[in-house]
Amino acid sequence: MKMPLRKNKKSFIKQFFIKNKKLLLKIALYSALFLAVVFVALNLVVIIYGNSFVMSQEEAKDIDGVDCIIVLGAAVYEDGSMSSVLTERVNMGKSLYENGVSPKILLSGDHSRQDYDEVNAMKNHLLDGGIQREVIFTDHAGFDTYDSMYRAKEIFKAEKVVIVTQKFHLSRAVFIARSLGLEAYGVASDVDYRYLKPKTELRECFARAKYVFDAIFKPKPEYLGEAIPIWGEASLSDG
Repeated sequence: MKMPLRKNKKSFIKQFFIKNKKLLLKIALYSALFLAVVFVALNLVVIIYGNSFVMSQEEAKDIDGVDCIIVLGAAVYEDGSMSSVLTERVNMGKSLYENGVSPKILLSGDHSRQDYDEVNAMKNHLLDGGIQREVIFTDHAGFDTYDSMYRAKEIFKAEKVVIVTQKFHLSRAVFIARSLGLEAYGVASDVDYRYLKPKTELRECFARAKYVFDAIFKPKPEYLGEAIPIWGEASLSDG
């Protein structure tokens, strides 16, 4: 009596794996090793290249012709108040402005829902701190670092920028900006080293690797819109 074709096929596959178990394990091991090396290499590319354009607040004062200081968004709470991470970023952006690094500030963050608004939280903090309204541009579709940098160039027509975010994030932000054609420099908003949770560190490692491919293929963000030049009227960017 002949065995069904499906049963024969399963039996053949099983025998193949049994006979070639060592070879298959070796292939799997070398593949995992190769992927790990690529993963580490991609992270090193972003860190080394990005960090070569990171500087202190004092050094940033010596850069001529900076179009704007880009402050990247971070979490806000349900009551609209800023997280400590975001507060650090906005305060550093304010300090850079007050030290004459650039005449404009671009606040870029997530305002995808009416009940979640990083951008106006940042803007209100600056206004309360005495920064004039005409200085502050707002990007309400900066949903991630890539979108923020892409839109800074294409929507706000910036060419030379200083980016503000925490140290762990800064090399990636600068790498993305430069891959998109911005002359970008970075200033860390956290003066002292902050220990990151392993989950945050791992997420940042994967983000660095991903954005190398974004730097190559340069996908367009979901939202673009009409140009609002950084040298124009700031109120046009209100949302």
